[in-house]
Amino acid sequence: MPFEKAKTLSAAEKFLELGKIPAAIKEYCVIVEHEPDDFTTLNVLGDLYVRVNNRAAAISCFRTIAEHYREQDFALKAIAMFKKIDRLQPNDPEIALNLADLYAQQKLVVDARAHYLIVADCYKITGATEQALEILRKIADLDPHNIDVRIKLAEDFARQNMDTEAVEAFNVAGQNLLAKGSFDRAGEIFSRALELNGSDYAALKGSLAVHVAQGTAGEATLTLERASADNPDDISLLSLLATAYIAAEDETQANRVVDSLVAKQPSEYLLYVDVIRIYLKHLRLDDAVRVLEAICDRMLTHREDSLLLALVDEILSVDAINTKALTVLTRVYWWQRDVEKLKPALERLVEAARGAESVEDERYALTRLARLEPECAAYKQRLEEIGGPLDTGADEPLEQPEADSATTVEADQFTFEQTDSTPVGESEFEWNSVADPDPGADVSENWSEPAFTFEAVVAEELHLESPPESAKTSNTDEERKAAFRRQELESVDFYIAQGYVDIANDTLNLLEQQFGPSADIEARRQKLNGAAIVNIAAVDAEAVSAPTESPSEVLESITREPAVINQANSGVAQLHPELAEIFEEYRVSAEADLESPANGDYETHYNLGLAYKEMDLFDEALEEFQIAVKMIAPGDRTGRYLQCCNLLGHCFLQKGVPRAGIAWFDKGLNSPDASEEERQALRYELASAYEQSGELKRALELFTEVYGYNVTYRGVKDRMRTLQARIAAENGDAVPQFPSLHAPEQLLN
Repeated sequence: MPFEKAKTLSAAEKFLELGKIPAAIKEYCVIVEHEPDDFTTLNVLGDLYVRVNNRAAAISCFRTIAEHYREQDFALKAIAMFKKIDRLQPNDPEIALNLADLYAQQKLVVDARAHYLIVADCYKITGATEQALEILRKIADLDPHNIDVRIKLAEDFARQNMDTEAVEAFNVAGQNLLAKGSFDRAGEIFSRALELNGSDYAALKGSLAVHVAQGTAGEATLTLERASADNPDDISLLSLLATAYIAAEDETQANRVVDSLVAKQPSEYLLYVDVIRIYLKHLRLDDAVRVLEAICDRMLTHREDSLLLALVDEILSVDAINTKALTVLTRVYWWQRDVEKLKPALERLVEAARGAESVEDERYALTRLARLEPECAAYKQRLEEIGGPLDTGADEPLEQPEADSATTVEADQFTFEQTDSTPVGESEFEWNSVADPDPGADVSENWSEPAFTFEAVVAEELHLESPPESAKTSNTDEERKAAFRRQELESVDFYIAQGYVDIANDTLNLLEQQFGPSADIEARRQKLNGAAIVNIAAVDAEAVSAPTESPSEVLESITREPAVINQANSGVAQLHPELAEIFEEYRVSAEADLESPANGDYETHYNLGLAYKEMDLFDEALEEFQIAVKMIAPGDRTGRYLQCCNLLGHCFLQKGVPRAGIAWFDKGLNSPDASEEERQALRYELASAYEQSGELKRALELFTEVYGYNVTYRGVKDRMRTLQARIAAENGDAVPQFPSLHAPEQLLN
């Protein structure tokens, strides 16, 4: 027989109206069996299982929903579902851990820590030290700046031979100390980490940072040399060692290590720049020039010509007639095709070479000058005197990247991967070609501006064919938001069908806050206002069937049961005293923080309160709304204070505490930025609360005020007639006729 959802749902609703819960459960099970992704129905089924005291089945339903919400990143709803399980199965370490992780994700530090401590208690009882340490690490992550606790945690990890975890904890503590400028203590902590793992990169890097800050970088090189020797293929360690020698200004060792590093990782060649500057600082000019010549072509190939010019200027500021530096200078200007600067640089090189009696350097410069100005007889005459122009070598080829190879261009913290299909020196870079110009041709014809600059290359490489990652992310976010909106609207349709008026209204309000007003939201509001919806819970309460425990009674009976924890293994090892001390410190801190509202932000607590209210977890909802209302102030023109007052009032009425509800409705009514429409709604709610508390005359007064502003507002006329009858019955009077609004005082006499 084919499955008909509407028919099955209708049958389930009829059974509920008759109070036949087991029969309704069977029908809902059929729906869930055919549509396992119908989580709204699954939630209803779980609630019904609670009513018949089948906790295991209820937990199974709620857990499926909770896991679904968590996978879909609906953290607040996942929290609400796990909270329902926690009510049925209190102090379960697995559920507490799930809740704690979700609270931590929402930055609800106090709640997360409280639930982590529940888990820790279970591990303490069983002596599961490693698991307890892991929980302590999570608690410490909630407060990353608590350095002392992090160090104690690291020591406890080390005592349990959990070296990886210990090193990680020491490194976190060391970085925090380093950030605070506590260099001595940070050095001790990083040293402690290196005792456990002498090759840990983070610890070595932190230790080096401490030594650099203290001006003792040379001391760090010994440890780094050992670590690099033990891990010869680790490029990161070799780079760290090079950095250490550069910081220590040991140019010889720095040159050696950078040579080794660049042989393994050519993209690290710019470290030679630091080596050159140390050579210059120590007036080792020949070594500085030697290294500069070695990396000149590579720097030009990678378009680092500006940096190369800066280095040449630094060398020439020390030795203005250094022929090798001047040769590099001319190569840069030749590569840049900068005529105005190239010719003076070549003439400067001619003079320096002649003074140094360096014939080959002079021939090199004159050969290029002759090609620039072939009509200049002086250049040709001098060239003939010293052996003629150079046939080769005047236009040495630049080191070119492989065709289609990736070239790393680094600028500050950003790295771009370039793919050059045309090697530099061909095509538009004719000036970098090894071919000599035709002596009879006008050389100036080839002197066009560069086809593109470094900035143009970067811009071109960043112009991706596919959409940027940010756009992809944006599209993904929009899709997720649209899916979430559709799912919530489907939930609203189900709530309307089931008669859950408050939940449907709250969900629509939440959707409107998140996505703004829309036609589909308004259509559902009209459906809510126009439909005669029957509240299932109310019908059950009035059913003539055999009495059944209400959900609240079942929950209260469950939560009154003490938590059962297996303590059979009394001979297990106890936690280390310092670890137990840390847990106790956190417990005291958690108890002190319970009164603090600064746990998360307003939106998180408000939305979590809505999720709890939707799940009928009114105690938890009250707690969240009370935290949220402390974070705002009346009259802030956001409407948030009124929202909280209204929801707090409703939750207290649901809990059967109308006097507390009256207090919150009254606060909202007296809020300075409440509109007249909002005051009208709050008067109506306040009147209902007074009616529930048995203060009928006060209720009638408020309903009369509502009636005075709008005679058709939410059936107020019928509410007033009902109250008149109740008041008259209590006084033993005849039921009065409904008076006109010209004499409202008759309602109270």
